[in-house]
Amino acid sequence: MRNAARIGARAKVQRQPYEGRGFPRPGEDPELVTIVRDVLGDYLGDGPSPDVWERLVQRIRQYLALENKRKNLVGEGFEDVFAQVIRRTCKRNDLQVHARRVLHDLPGFNRARSGEKPDKVDVAVVTPAIRALITAKWSVRADREKRFVTDFADYIAAESDRKPFEYIFITNEFDPARLRRACEQLSGNAMMFNHVVHVSTDAIKATHGRAGADRGEAASMRSVLKYVDDGRLTSPEDGLAGLGAV
Repeated sequence: MRNAARIGARAKVQRQPYEGRGFPRPGEDPELVTIVRDVLGDYLGDGPSPDVWERLVQRIRQYLALENKRKNLVGEGFEDVFAQVIRRTCKRNDLQVHARRVLHDLPGFNRARSGEKPDKVDVAVVTPAIRALITAKWSVRADREKRFVTDFADYIAAESDRKPFEYIFITNEFDPARLRRACEQLSGNAMMFNHVVHVSTDAIKATHGRAGADRGEAASMRSVLKYVDDGRLTSPEDGLAGLGAV
């Protein structure tokens, strides 16, 4: 918003050679205007002027941009919380916990190739005996599920010590189908995630414990509840214990 006036003035200078040729103005979004007009047309009378439509489009875009930034802040806060929980519950002096660290800065992973975008690990836990790469996500979208697989492939390709490392998923997601897929995701003929950790397995039981057999998601819910009972989907306490942090 602070830059809007400066950018608008610059755009006006750039557009001067093209005046009168019908080029769209900066920030115009005819499709968005059409959506608003179709829904509210009966209530708009003669309708707003082009300048008013432009201001409306800009306000909507600003709102969506801020909302996306808010989601990023929630995600980073989630990572920072778990990094601090591990630091504060572990009594070992040789433990290193990193949040959003570049993969190739961690011990035992090759340097990135020149020109490649560096991979960042949400949370990494390193001791002389263990390396754990943690994917921490407050919620899970379809694109993130695909990214888990590609990230793991990148981690394997970069591993240089020829020693195993753990790949752990921590989430607050409650959608049973997505939790089930995380628990069942394979890499080759082995589970991709060594551990799948939920913020509150008790909350999962309370939410999905009475799934009716006639509901479409019932099968996924029953599977998730079984994974909780079997220890495949664990609480943070159990997940930290697996890292030797408790």
